[in-house]
This record gives sequence, structure tokens and C-alpha cells, in this order.
Amino acid sequence: MTLTKTLLSLVLFSATIPAMAGRDSLSALEKASSERPAEAVQDNSFLIEEAYNQGPGVVQHILNIVHTRQRQAGPDDNAWSFVFTQEWPLFSQTHQLSYTLPYTFLDEGGRSTNGIEDISLNYRLQVLMESETLPAFAPRVSLILPTGDEEDGLGNDTLGYQLNLPVSKIVSDRVTLHGNAGATLLPDVNGHDLVNYHLGASAIYAVTPNFNLMLEALAEWDEEVDDFGHADREASVVISPGFRYAFNHPGDAQTVIGLAAPIGVTSAAPDFGVFIYASFEHFFHRAKAR
Repeated sequence: MTLTKTLLSLVLFSATIPAMAGRDSLSALEKASSERPAEAVQDNSFLIEEAYNQGPGVVQHILNIVHTRQRQAGPDDNAWSFVFTQEWPLFSQTHQLSYTLPYTFLDEGGRSTNGIEDISLNYRLQVLMESETLPAFAPRVSLILPTGDEEDGLGNDTLGYQLNLPVSKIVSDRVTLHGNAGATLLPDVNGHDLVNYHLGASAIYAVTPNFNLMLEALAEWDEEVDDFGHADREASVVISPGFRYAFNHPGDAQTVIGLAAPIGVTSAAPDFGVFIYASFEHFFHRAKAR
């Protein structure tokens, strides 16, 4: 797997994560946190998608800054990616729309380039709301637009499709678990229909209602077409410890910042990296009181 495709996978997962954790407002989250710290910030993961759609009337703006490095016999491969995402509820919490705009600076094989990568348009359906016995479940489908330059290693020059199946469950007052499984289809890439698979999981520990420790793991099995025209599959596994902190503002607005250190486990993954997260969410519409 090339460094830029691994980087794009990381930012795509982080950028499609939903905003509100099944509550009608941020103030409701704050009230719940007095009893169960794990309920205060159930969103804002980095690599693993959580199964909570955006709350009614709340929009979230997300900026991810991701740096990865892969050691080579010659100059190391380096990449910096800046990814902006907006998430909007569609009439209710049942439906959510979002888009992801990634821009990458890539230094690979002694060659430097930069540009926009493939843009993603996402739709999520809240199939299950979390209860005492059931986990939250919110499958996502994404349309991957061929906006990146394939020759520069920033895109695939084909219209792609992605499915992700996230589940989330609070298992104690301070611990939340998440799991992901899914696939990506990239038709007609140099004469091959490429199918990629992914599995992921995370554990979140609420030290306080606003401060969380995180441990995420993501495994991807991606196909690529080599120089001889053959489709080969590589396994990329990343483990990423990190943390996030929430600041609550007047008017039920919230800022969340976070930092993580992705570590490659397999040879196809980047050796190490830095993941910087920033999010701001606020109401754009409030239901009128009756």
C-alpha cells in the first residue's frame, strides 16, 4: 500500500464520524455526564467510526491534520493531509449527510507533489439507537469522486463506493466500545475492479466527562495494480493511542480537540504518524417551543 493511499484511508474514516451522540442538544449531554461520564462525549473519534448520527438541528465542522512517515532505504516517504468535513442532519437524526475534502502534501520516492485527493459524499442511516441491551448501529454509504490526480498518487481516477458498518455500546459508566467492518469498490482501475476490506475497533475511557483516553486499531486489506498490471493485496494494520478534550460554550456549542500517535504494525502501514483533531459543533436550527 502506498503512503498516500494509507493516509487517505485514515482521513476518510475519521472524517465520516458523526457528531452528536443520540441526544437532542449538547446541554442534554452535559446533564447525562453527571451520572455517566462515558455519555458526555460519545463522538469525535479519529480512525474508528462511531454509530451515532448528528443530533437534530446541529451541524459539525471537523478539521483533521494527519502526518505519516514510512522509512525507506533512501529518503523516507512523508505525507501531510488537511481534511475538512461538514456533517448535517437531514430533517431528523435518522438521516445524516456529510462531505469530506482532503488536501495532501506528499513526498514519496524522492518526488514531491500536492493537491486535492478524492472527495467523499456520505449518507448514514440510524438503524438502531443505543439502549440498555442494544448497541447503536448506523451504516454508512459513501460515493468517492475521482477528483484527485492519479498520476501524482492522489486519486484512483474512478468513481468509487464505500460501505461501513459501525456499532457502538457503552459498557460501563466510563467505557465505550466501537467496532467497524466494511468494504470499498474501485471499478476499472487500470483494467481491474479493486475491492478493499477493513476492520476496526476502539475503546474509549472517560477519565472525566470532558477528557477521554482512546485506543484505536484499524486493519485494511487493499488491492493495488503493480507496474506489471497485476492486482496485489496488502494488509495494513495501525494501532493509535490518543486523547480528546471537550470545551462547552454558551448556546450549547462545543469544541473538541484531540491528538493521537498512529503506529504501523505491518510493513504496508506507515511506521508512525501524528493525528491532530479539531471540531466545532453548534445549532443551526432549534425547534420552536410549543
